[in-house]
Amino acid sequence: MSLFPKKKNKPTNSIFFYFCEKNNMQFRLPFFPENTKHINSDISFCEIDGIVHYLLYGKPIYCHDKNDHNGYRFALANLINNKTCTIKELSDALDIPRKNIERYAKAHREQGADYFFNRTERRGQCYKMTDEKLLAIQSDLDKGLSIYRTSLNHEISESAINYHFKKGNLKKKS
Repeated sequence: MSLFPKKKNKPTNSIFFYFCEKNNMQFRLPFFPENTKHINSDISFCEIDGIVHYLLYGKPIYCHDKNDHNGYRFALANLINNKTCTIKELSDALDIPRKNIERYAKAHREQGADYFFNRTERRGQCYKMTDEKLLAIQSDLDKGLSIYRTSLNHEISESAINYHFKKGNLKKKS
């Protein structure tokens, strides 16, 4: 009688290993989905139902939503920093610039995993036009100062003030 009863091996998903037993030895037979793309001989990735799976020898090691950019950046940085593939292999497989991958890996090494998921998104935002500055500009405009004079006082361009007029953040004196 064995301490460990034999289990019937059933593949539950096409990306998992199917272990078959023959002569009391186990063989690994990886089954990859059709759309699997290999990064190198060890690492591959595929997309199933809008989720990108990263596979190590056919076993899933990480997954993220197709539109999750921070998860994508974290996964690439993690692959590089764990030395499972090189920057060149990733760059060639994903068809993205090497510099981007180097930047992700450096951020992961220096700032950790939290950097990818808990940072504030500052791209596309005006760094000069803070809430306090908007209030100060609005008070100058209410006093009757021109847009040109107000822009000189607050060291911003006239076009920045006009942009915020169009956006509705500032009101012209009526």
